[in-house]
Amino acid sequence: MGYDHLGFNVKNFLASRDFYIRLLAPLDIGVVHETAEWAMFGEDGQGLLWIGSYGDPPGPIHFAFKARDRAAVHAFHAAGLEAGGRDNGAPGLRPQYHPGYYAAFIIDPDGHNVEAVLHEQA
Repeated sequence: MGYDHLGFNVKNFLASRDFYIRLLAPLDIGVVHETAEWAMFGEDGQGLLWIGSYGDPPGPIHFAFKARDRAAVHAFHAAGLEAGGRDNGAPGLRPQYHPGYYAAFIIDPDGHNVEAVLHEQA
């Protein structure tokens, strides 16, 4: 079972939109639809992540995006730091999850833990 998209409110829509534009560019994910109060990020016109300013943001959540290779994981992490995110785990293997789990983690402006992950064959 998969999901169609994930959405949540943010404290400062424009700041968060700009953060996610920069953070997700290395994963080839960009804005596919937007208004003055919300933006949908995705690929090929298909939405994956929705952010908006319709209410209070939720408590910290965790979500992960698939990366095509290790270079994309590294670029995601660097882009997140450059965009003002906080490091929550530099690019590297996470064998405690499984032997080929290669990921990086960034804390966004609202305290959410955003991950880029590559599942390599062991």
